[in-house]
Amino acid sequence: MIVISLTGVMDAPGSVRTYPASVESEVLLDGDVVTRCRRRVHLDHDPTMIDSPTAPLDPGAEQRIADAAEHRRELADRLGRELAPDWTEIPGDENVVDRERATLAAMRSGVGYISGAQLPSDNEGGRQGSVDLLVRSRGGYVPVLVVRHKVTDPGKGARTSPLTDPRPESAARDPRRKPRSQARDQLRLAHLVRLLQACGMQPTGRKFGGAIGSDTDTVLWHDLESRGWSGGRSVLAEYDERFADRIAVAEAAATGSEALAQPTRVLECKGCPWWPVCGQQLRAARDVSLVVRGDDAVRLRAVGVTTVDQLAELPVGPTREPPLPPNRMSEAVLLARAWLRDLPLVRRVSEVKVSRGDVEIDVDMESYADSGAYLWGSLLSCPRDEANGSRTTAELLGAEPGYRGFVTWDPLPSDDEARSFAEFWSWFSALRRAAHEHGLTFRAYCYNELAENRWMLSSAQRFAGKPGIPTVEEVREFVGSSEWVDVFAVVRDQFLCPNGKSLKVIAPSAGFAWRDSEAGGENSMRWYRAAVGFDGGAPDREQRDRLLEYNEDDVRATLAIRRWISSGQVREIPYTGDMGPPGR
Repeated sequence: MIVISLTGVMDAPGSVRTYPASVESEVLLDGDVVTRCRRRVHLDHDPTMIDSPTAPLDPGAEQRIADAAEHRRELADRLGRELAPDWTEIPGDENVVDRERATLAAMRSGVGYISGAQLPSDNEGGRQGSVDLLVRSRGGYVPVLVVRHKVTDPGKGARTSPLTDPRPESAARDPRRKPRSQARDQLRLAHLVRLLQACGMQPTGRKFGGAIGSDTDTVLWHDLESRGWSGGRSVLAEYDERFADRIAVAEAAATGSEALAQPTRVLECKGCPWWPVCGQQLRAARDVSLVVRGDDAVRLRAVGVTTVDQLAELPVGPTREPPLPPNRMSEAVLLARAWLRDLPLVRRVSEVKVSRGDVEIDVDMESYADSGAYLWGSLLSCPRDEANGSRTTAELLGAEPGYRGFVTWDPLPSDDEARSFAEFWSWFSALRRAAHEHGLTFRAYCYNELAENRWMLSSAQRFAGKPGIPTVEEVREFVGSSEWVDVFAVVRDQFLCPNGKSLKVIAPSAGFAWRDSEAGGENSMRWYRAAVGFDGGAPDREQRDRLLEYNEDDVRATLAIRRWISSGQVREIPYTGDMGPPGR
């Protein structure tokens, strides 16, 4: 067993386990480690990095952690009432060793349900971990996670049991639900199963783990031995391979051995506390992962292309045995050239186009996690009227151009969400029909349709039969039509974007700026909580106004991008066909 002296060890995003300087801490990893960046695992366990500057936790991430804790607390209270007296709770304010002892004693006594369990550390295997709920089953215990995301989707085939009897023995095939892909949940459950095996509390028979999602109306059971992963492997086999790798990385870091993981830019970097360290190293090395990520960066390094400069020097077009598929290879080279020139955008095509209409509506939806969509912001504009200074089109429609916010300020989830969505859909559909009746072309726009499509379809399903709510078929007809335009897809298909394709990144190139310097999706979550009095306080009307302004700016940003694309100004953006290697 590796033993090192630490003053603090990162346990999970947003939490630090603190030890006095004189106390030794073993290298023990929790279940999250198998889905975590390998370099982060190294830095978390490298004693020389203790005093290095780290990024503060994002306020939005902080809020999500707090929300998840509240969600677990509320469910534990509910289940404790329903499942008493065969229920015990391990005190969360005790030290880890005492909580481990209390959990083991509860399991040995055979109590049916153990909430807030801290499983005995597996010193030989290098594992530690806590679990929201342990359920007595077949002579041992099965782990159940309580998570603040959905674990099922409409469909059939999920293996579920009711909350009133949350045991795998009570599970049956659900005719209304199918499992949602949540790899992280399954791998965490596999970690807990290995901990239960290590302390002799694993049930006989097949190995299962459960998850209770944000809807908190059922337990979804995962068969961890089912061979549904890539290569026909089970969840447990996938977990074992990943964990063996991560424990090797952590032990090498703890002992000062040669590092088994080097910095590389991945999606996780955005919210990682170690990004100030890795980012500085990557920029100093001009690392190739600054423009290509994941497996593409690995493949390029394997053929000796380790820097952005080296990538930019490669030819664009067909080459013999390229390390990446031809299309991705050419794009990677062009991205490297754009990055070296500090260009936020490069045109893929000589003529950039976006579909326009006589009647145009820009749409942006605001949701609160999985609880619902509370605001449908819409901006009506009539290009012909704007061009000739008239109101002809607007008068035909009987509508006033400008921004409208269809909103509910009832804390979500709330049935009032149905009312606000119905008002949005009725107004929107009436304008669409009026445009058709007068022979006018109609277009509606969003930026990345996945979110808007999800909540339009979800609202139609959840509120079916309520006044003004469209059918699912009506929504599908619209989102599948040429009248629904995803401006994100327009940008993705016609531009290279070295710094990303988000609305906040692209709109400034079109000359647009948000009025609120803190505008952003993460911050809007905090504003929303204050706006509706989510934490028990009085609703904050200033935050309501702030959210409406933020939403209006989002739809105006989409409009600005469309107008910019349709103007001659977009030709000022460099064209890939004119961009050779640096210095040439």
